[in-house]
Amino acid sequence: MLKIATMDHIVLNVSDIDRSLHFYGDILGLTPERVAEYRAGEVGFPSVRINEHTIIDLFPPERQTKVIGEGFAENLNHLCLCADNEDMDAVAEYLKAHGLEIETGPIQRWGARGAGTSVYFRDPDRNLVEVRTYAPAAAKPAAPAASGAVR
Repeated sequence: MLKIATMDHIVLNVSDIDRSLHFYGDILGLTPERVAEYRAGEVGFPSVRINEHTIIDLFPPERQTKVIGEGFAENLNHLCLCADNEDMDAVAEYLKAHGLEIETGPIQRWGARGAGTSVYFRDPDRNLVEVRTYAPAAAKPAAPAASGAVR
């Protein structure tokens, strides 16, 4: 059984990174992260931290996945929920048994608390959902950097 424990992150598709960093950082008071690394081309996007466990990732236009047949990117790229489960292969099988198609994973990706292991799938309204664990036993090889919807 899958046991969701917390929210990890939300990914927003934004049209202007600087404007979004100003809004979320300067106006809403969230702490910007990985901005220098983003500007240096070392990471694909910056983030703003809500608290020690939750971030908002800001995807620039070049990272955004277009909606199939629509020609535009959705505003919410995906949401990430944290699970207490250590066996993400079992989580993937559980989701498949409930009629869900796994789009990616289990695979290691970066999140609010560092590297974790994630599985990606769609909810009934076709929103992309990531379920992640930070359990060391769940570690999977990291994926190569790509410009897709998933992190």
